[in-house]
Amino acid sequence: MALTLSSWRFSKYEESWEWIQRCLLQSYNQFSETSLKKWDLSVSPEGFFRLKKIFPSGKQEYFSFNISRLKDISFKGSSDSGEIIFTTREDDIIVQTYNDPHGNIDSMSTVFKLPVLGMETQKLDSLRNALLMFKH
Repeated sequence: MALTLSSWRFSKYEESWEWIQRCLLQSYNQFSETSLKKWDLSVSPEGFFRLKKIFPSGKQEYFSFNISRLKDISFKGSSDSGEIIFTTREDDIIVQTYNDPHGNIDSMSTVFKLPVLGMETQKLDSLRNALLMFKH
């Protein structure tokens, strides 16, 4: 019985991770930035959210945090476009810039805003519930 329950938990966990990854990749609004050259967004099976943005100038921005450190997930905008606002307990979000004419920055933050498109209420609720599964 314990093996079956453990397998079920792993299966649900894996399904949630895959769904979170797919949902964020499909919803991310890369056009909110002025001409991104390239971007990479991922959520690892271990619960790490990562976003790397590369601009035509060569400047790079990198954001990373562990979903287990989330305090709140909120949304600002409409179903057409908006921002998912991730808030962590403390300064748990890594923020780095490279090749920035104003200087490279390594800092920490408690808030990260992800621009999204087509985020219907039901999809947002499902995303929130799947992310909360990683917190436990």
